Amino acid sequence: MGVDDEHFWSLVEALRDEAPRIEEGTMMGSRCVRLGGEFVALPGFKDTGMVVKLPRERVAALVADGTGRPFAPAGRVFREWVAVPNPEHWPALLREGVAFAGGSAPAAPPTQDATD
Repeated sequence: MGVDDEHFWSLVEALRDEAPRIEEGTMMGSRCVRLGGEFVALPGFKDTGMVVKLPRERVAALVADGTGRPFAPAGRVFREWVAVPNPEHWPALLREGVAFAGGSAPAAPPTQDATD
């Protein structure tokens, strides 16, 4: 297990108090996180960084602002999945993925007050 994988699984472990239904599963032959049977995220799929399932609009925004890249295994783009190479973004996006899988509204990205 690589450093990124270890970081990913430590983030998952930290979320267990908030989302006790988090469980480990497999997706495309790799370890992944599921919540109540729904796929949430997986680390390091073919060196893409963390891959997380979010609403289509959020995925498009993350790709547009450069935070993420389209997730397209075998050339087919998964519109509700985004690859996030930078581990700094993983905690917030993993939390959004858990909220999305749980059926609640995903957490809004942080905003900066114009007066700051």
